[in-house]
Amino acid sequence: MDDLSVEDRIFLEAEYIVNEKATIRSTALKFGVSKSAVHKDVSFKLRFLDERLYNACNKVLKENLSARHIRGGNATKRKYELIRKGLASIAAKRSAR
Repeated sequence: MDDLSVEDRIFLEAEYIVNEKATIRSTALKFGVSKSAVHKDVSFKLRFLDERLYNACNKVLKENLSARHIRGGNATKRKYELIRKGLASIAAKRSAR
């Protein structure tokens, strides 16, 4: 990925987010860049490169943002279910991520 231009990377990141309904974090991991870089790329720079792709990407990011509290609540629920079942070591490893 190092040989890509910044514009190419922006398009790839945005297409990945739209096609996979991916989060900023998972996109950053996939492309080996920081979350800040992905956020700047798709929420600012993309708007000037391809407005249609920007709108599609922005829609996915807004959906992810609105569901974030649900994902966090589900993760906490799973953690405490594991603790109740006596699998505290697994829960501790997962929460350390």
